[in-house]
Amino acid sequence: MKIKLLILGIFFSTLLIAQNENNFELSKNLEIYSDVMRKLNLQYAEDIKPGELTKNAIDAMLRDLDPYTVYIPESNLEDLDLLTRGEYGGIGALIQKQGDYVVVSEPYENFPAQKTGLKAGDRIVEIDGESTIGKTSSEVSEKLKGVPGSKISIVVMPFNDTTRITHELEREKIKFPNIPYSGMITDNVGYISLSQFNPNSGSEVKNAFLELDKNNDLKGIILDLRNNGGGLLNEAVEIVNIFVPKGQNVVTTKGKLKESTMTHNTKNAAVDTKIPVVVLVNENTASASEIVSGSLQDLDRAVVVGQKTYGKGLVQNILSLPYNSKIKITVAKYYIPSGRCIQAIDYFNRDKNGVVDKIPDSLLSVFKTKGGRVVYDGAGIFPDIIVEPVRFSQISADLYAGNYIFKYANEYYSEHDSIAKPSEFEINDATYESFKKSVEKMDFDYLTETEVLLDRINQSAEREHYLKAIGEELENLKSSIKEEKKKDIDKFRSEIEEMLKIEIISRYYYQKGKIIASLETDEDIEKAIEIINNKDLYKSILKGTYKEENTKEQ
Repeated sequence: MKIKLLILGIFFSTLLIAQNENNFELSKNLEIYSDVMRKLNLQYAEDIKPGELTKNAIDAMLRDLDPYTVYIPESNLEDLDLLTRGEYGGIGALIQKQGDYVVVSEPYENFPAQKTGLKAGDRIVEIDGESTIGKTSSEVSEKLKGVPGSKISIVVMPFNDTTRITHELEREKIKFPNIPYSGMITDNVGYISLSQFNPNSGSEVKNAFLELDKNNDLKGIILDLRNNGGGLLNEAVEIVNIFVPKGQNVVTTKGKLKESTMTHNTKNAAVDTKIPVVVLVNENTASASEIVSGSLQDLDRAVVVGQKTYGKGLVQNILSLPYNSKIKITVAKYYIPSGRCIQAIDYFNRDKNGVVDKIPDSLLSVFKTKGGRVVYDGAGIFPDIIVEPVRFSQISADLYAGNYIFKYANEYYSEHDSIAKPSEFEINDATYESFKKSVEKMDFDYLTETEVLLDRINQSAEREHYLKAIGEELENLKSSIKEEKKKDIDKFRSEIEEMLKIEIISRYYYQKGKIIASLETDEDIEKAIEIINNKDLYKSILKGTYKEENTKEQ
């Protein structure tokens, strides 16, 4: 007993010494910093900007921790509202820089921009009497945002027109929908797309599920968490609770402070514990999305389909600072029911150069689901069924990135008052030929990977004095590639056509229409429907007895 007490005494003494050393280091460095700032203010050759210098110093300090621990000055509190509540004061439109202009790329349905008549392709040339030509999209965005109820005057030049049109708008509270779309995608399979975990996400998913169940012969549900970067942890617990009984552990947070260590259990009776559930994920599924997908996987309550998730297992709290500023601090890691943490990057153990990297596969630990299936920690959520992501051709990527598809959609919209509903609209031969002519007029060209490699060979050959010997062959290869490239717009028609279709649909049916149209050819959706409609397949996946060729070992 005496030995145990002695060991405990030594342990707590060591902790106390370490804490005292930390306190001394903190006091010393704060004193040094404040003295440096005072001396700079008094003696530097020019006037300094203390606020700007302090913000830069804080940002530099936090960069050595993790990307989620950030300082938020009073001027950026509106961004905090967007982060925590999914809302801000503004006109409700996406914008992007195109040449000298910032262009409206997508007005949101039923918000001021759309209701006032702003359209995709409109070039913003003036806001409240001040020219925006040459401004960045961030600068224009700041001017468009403001207190809900405040007025704003925007002058635009419509697509392919030099006429200046003035729009008078009143800013509103812009709140993105947590569920941009839910509905039946077959006679018996329901679909819910959740874009964020903001207040009421849990109740909205629950209501969407009940609505689908009430009005249809529902045999399975697909919960789409692809590209969902997360949000509020309590909303994730509520969503899991829809399909999992009361009292079930969903996630545990563990941090340095006692108040950062908490266990979050389901609080209510489940809505449905039997219906087959498939959760869709991808590499942009993160944080609260990984709590939902990972806990449902750990509890053998859902099949996870798609690609490996992002791997963010860190919890942040927002704390107040003087002068109405805030700091968002990583206070804990979260652990899902199997006991695993899915954080993929170890920010707390940098190498001697200060570099962090993903946890290597060799260091991943084995955990087991409720039913005994093997799962791993430290690298995101591995899907039960992997569907390889769509890889676009170079021509498709360049047509999209260069805004050629965007511009043609504007042309099409200016010439067609209406189109078929999203689930029925198709790009016919005449439309595709029209698109090809439009692209040709815009002198579209792109560089293939093969051309890049040939340029490198050409440079190496010149440097090593081989160009005289092989120069002619290289030129012949380049000519052949140019001829083949002319065929690419037809060779890759199916993928170009799909992007074109969705972009055109967005002009008439906005965000909801885009989702409906994209579901038609979605491979993840196809796989999810197959799993739900095959009860034996669904059960075998959850039991861990199913194997297929494209299901990779975790």
